[in-house]
Amino acid sequence: MVTVTPKIAPRRPPGGSQERAERTREAVLDETVRCVIEEGFAAASAKHIAERAGVTWGVVQYHFGDRDGLLMAVVDRGFAELLELLRSLPPPSPSQSRRKRVELVVHAAWAAFSSPTSRASLEILIGTRAMRDKRGTRHLLALQKAISDVSRDIAQGLDNPHAAAIGDLIWATMRGLVITQLVMVGPQHSNRELTALVDVICSYLDCHGQRQ
Repeated sequence: MVTVTPKIAPRRPPGGSQERAERTREAVLDETVRCVIEEGFAAASAKHIAERAGVTWGVVQYHFGDRDGLLMAVVDRGFAELLELLRSLPPPSPSQSRRKRVELVVHAAWAAFSSPTSRASLEILIGTRAMRDKRGTRHLLALQKAISDVSRDIAQGLDNPHAAAIGDLIWATMRGLVITQLVMVGPQHSNRELTALVDVICSYLDCHGQRQ
């Protein structure tokens, strides 16, 4: 029989120094990200994170309720950053070549996915199945839609199945590269894979009729 532990709500009392509280909250989130990236998800216990952040467990409870609340706060922050970066891409320019636009989209997507918070968020989701929290699924669906939106402007002139395929390819490649970074020891360089992805997308566009 599986015992479900009830979630504990943050215990923030009214009043107090909001600015100082927010600084502490952000510092705990930063340290949680560093812990997951440097030591792996298994090391991110409540006690260890509190020790690394230089705070008591009571401070963590005050801001996040419990460990699950803290981990989901990292996921929330990571996906918010991802969506903001993807949605802030400038619109296509008539003077911009198709390949340059593809390169811009691909490298912007990788900059968003490879940030420490984004990588930690993905590892947390993998390690916990999002604590069975529907927020994790909603985040992933919103992110996939954002990638479809930014890939649509490089697929102008293609019918929907082909345009969707480009977004799916970018989405799958980004996830694979992040997982590689998470499981491999030492720094991983992705320039070759990103160049290959640009080549594949440009060839796909040529094959299916979008020529300039």
